[in-house]
Amino acid sequence: MADHKNRFETIIRKLKDNGHKITPQRLAIVKILAKSDGHPSVEDIYGQIRKDFPTMSLATVYRNILLIKSLGEVLELGFPDGSNRYDGNRPNPHPHVICIKCKKIVDPDVESLDEMKKEVAEETHFQILNHRLDFFGICSECLAKEG
Repeated sequence: MADHKNRFETIIRKLKDNGHKITPQRLAIVKILAKSDGHPSVEDIYGQIRKDFPTMSLATVYRNILLIKSLGEVLELGFPDGSNRYDGNRPNPHPHVICIKCKKIVDPDVESLDEMKKEVAEETHFQILNHRLDFFGICSECLAKEG
């Protein structure tokens, strides 16, 4: 997809512009993050590239994700159980719908979010720097399995 290709190129350009080497391992991690349809965890990413890079450690994947996050090119979603998932496709704050059964994460297109952000800022007199909006429920696949 063109979108994924643009995200991949943007992340690579940002790494290069900040003086970071583009290794084959880093390319593989960026490729997965640029697609990140399912908001992968570090373990998911590691599992996907382990066969191509058997000597690479989980810590290396984690360090690379933290580097890309520090450049503002990946959104980290932390959860109370200590797990983190990553979105490199849409690195700016946006809402998520999360299945409490299978942990699937979906990005809904909500046009009213900017209005909500303005309304919250006006009501609280805060300068909103960042936000997170998550909806929790049961996805249609899990509902079908129950039914």
